[in-house]
Amino acid sequence: MQKWVLICKKLSENLNDENFNEEIKNYENIMEKLKRALNNNGWDGRWFKRAFMDDGNILGSMQNEECKIDSISQSWSVISGAGDNDKKYISMESLENHLVDKENGIIKLLDPPFEKGKLDPGYIKAYLPGTRENGGQYTHASCWAIIAEAILGFGNKAGEFYKMINPIEHSRTKEAANKYKVEPYVVSADIYGQKNLAGRGGWTWYTGSSSWMYETGIKYLLGLRIEENKLKLEPCIPNDWKEYSIKYKFGSSIYNIIVKNPNGKCIRSKQIQIK
Repeated sequence: MQKWVLICKKLSENLNDENFNEEIKNYENIMEKLKRALNNNGWDGRWFKRAFMDDGNILGSMQNEECKIDSISQSWSVISGAGDNDKKYISMESLENHLVDKENGIIKLLDPPFEKGKLDPGYIKAYLPGTRENGGQYTHASCWAIIAEAILGFGNKAGEFYKMINPIEHSRTKEAANKYKVEPYVVSADIYGQKNLAGRGGWTWYTGSSSWMYETGIKYLLGLRIEENKLKLEPCIPNDWKEYSIKYKFGSSIYNIIVKNPNGKCIRSKQIQIK
């Protein structure tokens, strides 16, 4: 929505159309109303609620027996810029406390999974508890969580979580590979999250999840961005990364970029050498 408004503003500068400007103001008012609704009605005390159902029930509330917390609401309160500043930090802390399973190397979509409760969220309840969208890792959403951590400037967490969900990390040992059971060289759309299936990979060769992992790593951790035909570097990396390099091809030119981080910062390393 914010990007659309900016585009409209640029167009209006050229068109100088009063009706067009009025349309922009309408969208800006809608944005503000949505923000207020999110931060007032959508806030549950420690995190953002997931959804309001037609029958009045709420998903993603601490009052629920199932689906007390959902990662998407927390991540996108940050990515969208719509969450109040304090609530963004609180909600991401709750995401880490309730949904990051370091033992099995996954970031769950929601918890606890749907099973026997009265809530009916649709088809995802048909999955076994802890499987796919029903409380397992849905890799799209795990990438969004990492992006949110990077936007907040938590380079250590972003790097840790990115490494944790990297498929190769699920097959470092024979024991881990036997648990994961799927290819370690492609991205899995989902990883199971409960009981004896926890840590087992699901649907692999999934282009949506792989593209989000690529976007997360390149744009938000390494910080390589191309905006309005300009190359920008805004890294958010673990503080123990002293240096990394990028080879970027644009047209017939190849840029060998070295990013140095001698002071151990988590974000916006200032010493950049381009050879």
